[in-house]
Amino acid sequence: MKELEELEREARKLEPTANERRIVREGVVNYTERFINEIETIPAFEGERKASEVFLNSPVSEEPMALPQILNMLEKGLDEPGLNPASGGHLGYIPGGGIYYSALGDYWADITNRYAGIFFAGPGAVRMENMLIQWTAELAGYPKTAVGNLTSGGSIANLSAIVTARDSKKITSDKIKKTVIYLSAEVHHCVFKAIRIAGLGECIVRHLPLDDCYRIKPQELESLISADKQQGLIPFLVVASAGTTDTGSVDPLHAIGEIAAKHKLWFHVDAAYGGYFLLTDHGKKVLKGIELSDSFAIDPHKSLFLPYGLGMLIVKDKAALYNSHYYQANYMQDTLGANEEVSPADLSPELTKHFRGLRLWLPLKLLGLKPFRAALNEKLLLARYFYGEIQKLGFEVGPYPELSVVTYRYVPKSDDANAFNKSLMEEVQKDGRVFISSTMLDGKFMLRLAVLSFRTHKSTIDILLEQLGSLTKGK
Repeated sequence: MKELEELEREARKLEPTANERRIVREGVVNYTERFINEIETIPAFEGERKASEVFLNSPVSEEPMALPQILNMLEKGLDEPGLNPASGGHLGYIPGGGIYYSALGDYWADITNRYAGIFFAGPGAVRMENMLIQWTAELAGYPKTAVGNLTSGGSIANLSAIVTARDSKKITSDKIKKTVIYLSAEVHHCVFKAIRIAGLGECIVRHLPLDDCYRIKPQELESLISADKQQGLIPFLVVASAGTTDTGSVDPLHAIGEIAAKHKLWFHVDAAYGGYFLLTDHGKKVLKGIELSDSFAIDPHKSLFLPYGLGMLIVKDKAALYNSHYYQANYMQDTLGANEEVSPADLSPELTKHFRGLRLWLPLKLLGLKPFRAALNEKLLLARYFYGEIQKLGFEVGPYPELSVVTYRYVPKSDDANAFNKSLMEEVQKDGRVFISSTMLDGKFMLRLAVLSFRTHKSTIDILLEQLGSLTKGK
């Protein structure tokens, strides 16, 4: 009993008093408020990474550390080095966002610790998440019977979709070497990882021919499917992109969807980046045909500007997703009677599941859709603005932006173009006010502008234009 009393006394430190909570909360909130208030002056990129070693030099120990020391470690070791994804100057890769109300949603979800995996245990959490899934499904033109799951991101959403397609089309181990998958070489690399993880690494993968805008040529897809059928192969899956990472290109979804239906292939769309542009009139036109797909992945932490950690998978056939992921254990038998709503644990690999939905639901309810739609339209126009202005500075450009990615490069009079553009990128990154990235297209080193942060506005684009103009003057 004495030992129990001693253990309880020490263990109760895990439940801080109201005053202890207030002190830590105020310290953290003050820090984050300063971070937000100074966000426009904080560098978008700091190439020096040595400061991050502070964490290696402070291992976990038995004794506590004072809050001021902890905050100092976070500032020096976490927030200063590397890429600052919260900055409006993040114009590389596919930036996300980190809108404030999402953080409050996570805070709320973490404090209450609601379980969002089984309807029996968390009916409100499950209903909220299912409502968000249904809203997104209807946005894409899916029927009300469609189901889905909130994931950690597009990688897991794409993996679950490919597993579902595999099982639905009955691609068993004896068929894999004769089974064919069709996709673009521009598809996100997580799709290739998903194919391997799903046990389909020995499938025949056809990289489809692309047009001048790096989009799949539908007629080539149909020709390849017909030829493969004649050779006794099993055309199984076609993956299209609604916004590629390299160029922001959107494959001709409607034409691909019709071909997939004709030949009975599973049609999956990776809309992780571009999906929520469906909130705009332009996006509805460009993404026309997504409603013909069997499944799609979409990331609220990209085109809805949320913090990292929220993706979504939508599948048209509820039974297909359920059959691939459902499992019932004896200790879960008490939950069987609660079937008013489909449970996320029955539609995903996860059983223990964070209440992710609140980080999306709270900002949507507090702000409404208008600011999100306006921000998306702003990003489309900013990409077009940059596309026009960068040419006035003598730069070559890639395809006209279908969404909010622009590829471009400068061809100097004498220097090697690839080396010169690499040095341009490094100079911009060294300055740190904005961050740009690069890619290789047809052997050419191309610079990339990816406009998606909710904090990116015309003034940010003008900073980059001024930098690039100065760096290439007289070259």
